[in-house]
Amino acid sequence: MSEFQTYKNDLTKTRVVETDIGQALANLAQGDILVHIERFAFTANNVTYGAAGNTIGYWKFFPAKDNASDEWGCLPVWGFAEITASKVDGLPVGERIYGYFPPSDFLVMSPIKVSDARFVDGATHRAELPPVYNNYLRLAAESNYDQSMDNIRALLNPLHVTSFCLCDSLQEESYYGGEQVLVLSASSKTAIGMAQGLADDDGAPTIVGITSRANYDFVQSLGCYSEIVCYDELDAINSSKPTVMVDMAGNRAVLGALHGSLGDNMLSCVSVGMTHWETLADNDPLAAKINRERSSFFFAPAHVQKRIGDWGQDGFNQRTGAFMMTRMQQSAGWMRVEEVSGFDDFSKVYDDVVVGNMNPNEGIVVLTS
Repeated sequence: MSEFQTYKNDLTKTRVVETDIGQALANLAQGDILVHIERFAFTANNVTYGAAGNTIGYWKFFPAKDNASDEWGCLPVWGFAEITASKVDGLPVGERIYGYFPPSDFLVMSPIKVSDARFVDGATHRAELPPVYNNYLRLAAESNYDQSMDNIRALLNPLHVTSFCLCDSLQEESYYGGEQVLVLSASSKTAIGMAQGLADDDGAPTIVGITSRANYDFVQSLGCYSEIVCYDELDAINSSKPTVMVDMAGNRAVLGALHGSLGDNMLSCVSVGMTHWETLADNDPLAAKINRERSSFFFAPAHVQKRIGDWGQDGFNQRTGAFMMTRMQQSAGWMRVEEVSGFDDFSKVYDDVVVGNMNPNEGIVVLTS
């Protein structure tokens, strides 16, 4: 059995460590289950987990094995698993679940708050981490569950929860009074979900997608952006309009250029992703132009918990479920899923995702066996 690990200080470096499922089974305690991780998605969102691994705590969810130096970590992923051993009443062997996992063959979990629909992993080391990541859905309880949609769900659900939260947050703030919303990295799947959601809001400002020239045709074909601007023509953006920015990339040079040209018309800059993790050091003179007083990092789990408090868990699930179902239907026309088998093949495509070489209409799903 194997576990895919990433070097914390350089996301391009990886290794595969052998694990001992026999020992895990022998040590399985009362109240624990062992699940076989069947498949998981890997996107730029997972790169963000690595870039923010120390500041937000993503490395803490699944401590890496054989890691005395603490230099290696497991990038969390979203996917599907089957219970293969259980010492928990009501969670039978053979049941399948959806949720947050390490890129590994198996995981030992300590379920609490078990209901027909879900449970929480009550492992001690996860208790202080954002609770949204500790919830697992029991697929047998889903009346409309369609296993043929597993790949799309693994790829898009985590991203579209963030998309929903961004739409909801912008609407709650009345778009900060902005007349246009600039979306950096407009080809990213989270950005697409958000733009599609905003396109359904008759009260939304102009939505301007900013993308590379290579992705221009793809972004234009989506039909969810009012305007599209390439990175090499940022001066074409109307800097006289009150503007809100939603940044999915974390490229300080681009942010600095836009903050500089917009000046006081830059009302709010919401940072979501950090796929350009290599630019995070303040080593570009344009970074000095970033208006940090009007910039903030959007942490979707905090917004999720806020809305669960406002609407209740069922109300939140109903609203996000409707949003994500619409987005998944819209994605059917452009999403192409590439399945890779095993961690050796995953290693080959991992590098492309980390350095941003993936086509925006592609999604990677890793089959562990």
